[in-house]
Amino acid sequence: MTIDAGSPELPPQGENAAALTPRSPFASIFLGPNGIRAGWRLLIFVVIFLGLARLTGFAIHHIPAVHAWEEAQPKDTMTAAQGIFGEGIGSLMLILATLIMTKIEKKTYADYNLPLAEAFGKRFWQGIPLGLGMLSILMGIIAALHGFSISGFALGGAEAARYGALFGIVFILVGFFEEFSFRGYMQATLASGIGFWPAAIVLSILFGAGHLRNEGEMIYGALMAASFGLVAALSLRRTGSIWFAIGMHASWDWGETYLYSVPDSGMVAPGHLLNSSFHGPAWITGGTVGPEGSAFAFLTLVLWAVAIHFLFPAKQTAT
Repeated sequence: MTIDAGSPELPPQGENAAALTPRSPFASIFLGPNGIRAGWRLLIFVVIFLGLARLTGFAIHHIPAVHAWEEAQPKDTMTAAQGIFGEGIGSLMLILATLIMTKIEKKTYADYNLPLAEAFGKRFWQGIPLGLGMLSILMGIIAALHGFSISGFALGGAEAARYGALFGIVFILVGFFEEFSFRGYMQATLASGIGFWPAAIVLSILFGAGHLRNEGEMIYGALMAASFGLVAALSLRRTGSIWFAIGMHASWDWGETYLYSVPDSGMVAPGHLLNSSFHGPAWITGGTVGPEGSAFAFLTLVLWAVAIHFLFPAKQTAT
């Protein structure tokens, strides 16, 4: 019997060779086991998005007709037309920036939690009643404590239907922009570096802090926005995409601004359905911030998370 000593070991080829090639300490700052490190990819994405947004904004705002229209708009609120215009441009720039990253990273939108095949499909429409239902629970609590009342309709007939549809478009765009910003590319990329929930926590804090830019927003309202970010992240974790969160987000904002006609992050928009008013202390009503500034908003978010937990049970992984 002979013993085969085996053929001499060949040096690694292709990607394996690149993976085993020692990197300089300087290169290791930028490159990890999976290529460009997550932090640098995030920075590239943000720079691309801000660059596109600035260039597009500069070009559009120097169109005389657009500039004149903007100057004629109210400065202390948001009309439906302003919302569609601003959020539409922001969403388009976000889509383009992400498209560039798909080419750089050789990935698809689905890899960034936005499967295009599911666009405005079942998950989106499942999110709509949950967002509106949770807002209705919160408004019911505030009303039961004599903090909210309705004195009649501000709009009726065709005008009510028109504004309802216009604000529907506005807040679908808002939901898309904010969810794809924080639970889309950034969540997927940061999670690849530090894990899903650490990334969700960091981005939810940033999401809440971003709400402080809104006129009339306060610390507690921003804290509730950050907490909503975690609820949205839970829905992403359980459903596998952000379409459910987009539906929840859109219907919550639409319900605040149009249906219940109360402040949304400190803003009351013209074209709302009802003549509504708050009464009593701000800790009950949310005051100028709106319902999300109410002390009961946190209770609603807990109920929201519990609902998602039971609607979309965690998948059992094989051991």
